[in-house]
Amino acid sequence: MALDPYRHLLKIPGVPALLLVGLLARVPTTAAGMTLTLHVAEMLDLGYFSAGLLITVNTIGMAIGSPLSGRLVDKHGLRPVLIVTTVAQAAFWACAWALPFPALVAAAGLAGLLALPVFSVTRQCLAAMVPVPQRRTAFALDSMLVELSYMVGPALAVAGMMALGSGVTMTVLGAGMTVAGVALIVFNPPIRSADELKQTERVPRRQWLTPAFVALLGTAAAATFVLTATELALVATMNAAGAAAWVGLAVGIWCVYSLAGGFVYGMLPRGFSPLVLIAGMGLLTVPVGLAAGDWRWLVLALLPAGLLCAPSLSATVDFLSRWVPAAARGESMGFHGTALLIGGAASAPLAGAVIDGVGPPWAFAFAGLAAVAMVLVALPFWRRRPAPAASQASFAEMAEATTEAELAEMAGVKAGAGLGELAGVKAAAEFGEMKAEVGRA
Repeated sequence: MALDPYRHLLKIPGVPALLLVGLLARVPTTAAGMTLTLHVAEMLDLGYFSAGLLITVNTIGMAIGSPLSGRLVDKHGLRPVLIVTTVAQAAFWACAWALPFPALVAAAGLAGLLALPVFSVTRQCLAAMVPVPQRRTAFALDSMLVELSYMVGPALAVAGMMALGSGVTMTVLGAGMTVAGVALIVFNPPIRSADELKQTERVPRRQWLTPAFVALLGTAAAATFVLTATELALVATMNAAGAAAWVGLAVGIWCVYSLAGGFVYGMLPRGFSPLVLIAGMGLLTVPVGLAAGDWRWLVLALLPAGLLCAPSLSATVDFLSRWVPAAARGESMGFHGTALLIGGAASAPLAGAVIDGVGPPWAFAFAGLAAVAMVLVALPFWRRRPAPAASQASFAEMAEATTEAELAEMAGVKAGAGLGELAGVKAAAEFGEMKAEVGRA
């Protein structure tokens, strides 16, 4: 059945709990930016330039801290890093509402540096707990849950700030982050599989921090670049058309497109290269501005590109988990998080300049063409990509651990089919490809 990939995934011990904890932990994290913005711009009455400065400093801190925390997780384990970052977030949010602006900027930078690594940790642990053939489904589901957290978190932040004010909202947010950190500390999901724990040798960075890996990060940055620019263009277009009251609904519908795309992508028998998905998302974004005359047609025009949002992001994580050795997975996931932040941060001012200069509809074309250009730059390096790191175990061990149901799922046939049905051309090609990748390692 179509839902079999998700059923098989959720039967893996610990995976449902990890996904649930990850979802709940991400909600306060996604609410943080909106909370700080409204606190500075509205409650302190310092305007949105000052709010943007604060968010920029916080983002720089997160961009630097993400790979550092990942490296520490690889070296010392999950709990020590979670303890330090949880305490740091609790301290920041407990006093942030009372700090004068200069002190708040400095504290926000430090809080970004010591941000709770819920996004990268969830993905790192998924890669450790889920067999390679099922990771695409796992990361697709994780991307869908990230989408949900971004739908809920900022909305709760706005509601809290308007109804309760800065003090209560920021204190509640800090409590939420503390609970999230404690939940992850208690749960303590594995960061490596049992087989990966046997590989104790040190992994030098030059083995995985290659031009191909940087190209992968570039494609991840391209994804958030086009998404951030599209959101700004959508909001600006609707405001210019006098439909500002419907912006929330429009963004929500766009998120639903992404959820639907991620859901379908996780059920497909085979995935696609992130370059194909992100370039496709960019190309499909280019003509969206042609529907700017009516916001309802505009939202409908976002459907094709929107369907590729979650698949694009999940594909970058899936490929990263296959390329990078398990001993360096935390640091590499941290670099992935940094790439996502850089893509979004670079997109906002550039898209804003296009909106102010030639109008919101042109920002859609700019966003899409910029994403395609970033993919084209990455393409030559992508062709020199490394052999999958996930194939460190021998093919015989993998074959013994792979059930008939998993093989059938890979071939796109029913889980109860006999092994004779796996002799078809598609199944043989997929299984042979996996064997070849294992042999190259």
